[in-house]
Amino acid sequence: IGKRIQNIGLLGTRFTMEQDFYKHRLQNNFGLSVLIPEPKERDDVHRIIYEVLCLGNINPASKQCYLHIISSLQGQGAEAIILGCTEIALLVKQADTSMPLFDSTTDHAVAISLDEDSSLIENKTISS
Repeated sequence: IGKRIQNIGLLGTRFTMEQDFYKHRLQNNFGLSVLIPEPKERDDVHRIIYEVLCLGNINPASKQCYLHIISSLQGQGAEAIILGCTEIALLVKQADTSMPLFDSTTDHAVAISLDEDSSLIENKTISS
């Protein structure tokens, strides 16, 4: 039986990490304590998303930076990390760290395919 995660690290754009829309939902709906990187590390996470990953560049320096930030969050008490931006999973894989990673893109796709949250697909149409 696994231990319930109580402290989760959140990586994403500056807006995702700093604004309340994501953090409050995790706190209020799931009782999680959400940890985010220090300001300089948040700058690095945001910069790498927009100036590296969005341009299709995957490089070892960016990966090492993210792994260092994940390690820092673990040092702050994070028990797992949410990859809260689609591009991050292109850079960091579960095989790169012992810290459990939750890829928000994969989690949403699974939820939709299992129809666990019909509100995600309610009133959505596919246009041809």
